[in-house]
Amino acid sequence: MTNSGVRVRIAPSPTGEPHVGTAYIALFNYLFAKKFDGEFILRIEDTDATRSTAEFEQKVLDALKWTGLTWSEGPDVGGPYGPYRQSERKDLYRPYVDKMLDNGGAFRCFCTPERLESMREAQRAAGKPPGYDGLCLHLKAEEVTARVEAGEPHVVRLKVPTEGSCDFHDGVYGDVSIPWESVDMQVLLKGDGMPTYHMANVVDDHMMKITHVARGEEWLASVPKHILIYKHLGLEPPVFMHLSLMRNHDKSKLSKRKNPTSISYYSALGYLPEALMNFLGLFFIQIAEGEELLSMEELIEKFDPDNLSKAGAIFDIQKLDWLNGRWLREKLTPEDFVSRVLDWSMENDRLVEGVKLAQSRVTKLGEVPPLAGFLLANDVGLTPASFGGLKTSPAETLEIVTTVQADLEKILEWNVTTIEEELRAVSERMGKKLRVVTPPLFVAVSGSQRSLPLFDSMALLGRSVVRQRLKVAIQVLTAMVGAQN
Repeated sequence: MTNSGVRVRIAPSPTGEPHVGTAYIALFNYLFAKKFDGEFILRIEDTDATRSTAEFEQKVLDALKWTGLTWSEGPDVGGPYGPYRQSERKDLYRPYVDKMLDNGGAFRCFCTPERLESMREAQRAAGKPPGYDGLCLHLKAEEVTARVEAGEPHVVRLKVPTEGSCDFHDGVYGDVSIPWESVDMQVLLKGDGMPTYHMANVVDDHMMKITHVARGEEWLASVPKHILIYKHLGLEPPVFMHLSLMRNHDKSKLSKRKNPTSISYYSALGYLPEALMNFLGLFFIQIAEGEELLSMEELIEKFDPDNLSKAGAIFDIQKLDWLNGRWLREKLTPEDFVSRVLDWSMENDRLVEGVKLAQSRVTKLGEVPPLAGFLLANDVGLTPASFGGLKTSPAETLEIVTTVQADLEKILEWNVTTIEEELRAVSERMGKKLRVVTPPLFVAVSGSQRSLPLFDSMALLGRSVVRQRLKVAIQVLTAMVGAQN
């Protein structure tokens, strides 16, 4: 490895709660930059205008700052190669697309969405992987010009070789060979003039002088597309490094459907950022037993990108708990511990706003902790008895909680107003009154049938904690329904 001008980046999409996988990839890039005296850069890849929001972008920034990582260039700090949001770089991509059209590396595609869907259905029916069939690849230049001048909607696609393979060297996997026949003719420029991820990714990495691209192994299959784009543009590709995905104990992909994956969830439950970074950093270093407790400086010192494991990174929550406990006991003074507890309880104004909500519901101050304590609890201790006093049956309660959990995922901005609007809409779709829908949710999020105002409580808890509590409630209710059958 060389330390001459190393520049790496983390490029998350602001389309949801920041995933611990983002912290995992960001940490590797950060350690790499620090190890080789390079630059660590943050870029926001928000070309998906329908799902990207300012709220999610802020959550990305807040989550990465919480982990303790810092970047020398980014949307919040600026830098010499900005803007650092892809949505603000739209005009920068077109000359690169035009160059590929001119030299035959790309072509215009006029296929309608209906035609493409029909094509994919036929491919699936024939047992073939879906991919563009090249219908517009051989259109004559005169016809293409006429259709463009007539204003016919179209996209620009990547031209892919039909024979041979793409051979490249990966910093983790070594020499890799991928047949060109397995590479789709990717859309590079959408009909609205915005680039797709692949085109924007390559252009941005070039313009920002990125030397090493370290990302998850799910992007390994995309390397041939990126290498082709670099080739057609006459540019030198960066060094690619594809890191093993974080997985559950059963080797399945770490997913919010199975386990909590949001950085905000671990922050809300009182994990220390140093402990989480310590835990994630152990995937990138070789240590002996008994050397697990490591600061960021120690992780940087032991980091060796030439000696990485291709084995899956198992997200072992018990090991994270063990490390977090050691950090709390061994790395913090009593004064530091008190300060951390106070800071954590004030996160997102949970404690202050929760106490305010309790004011109209108590007759003595001593009633505040049992009423509002669920806002700070890791687990509200749901059991079948928790749902025992509800007017709805276990089956109806399960239907309500399951339906609400799915619908809450549709909310882009998480606040009291949007939560109330969505729950009212859910009630209407289910043909139930709101006063029937809310009691099961009170129990699910607070563990009690007497609690603080529901919508406010859900807003204070945050999306990731509410998601997990509803998941636990569904497990309890499913067992109750099964016991009755």
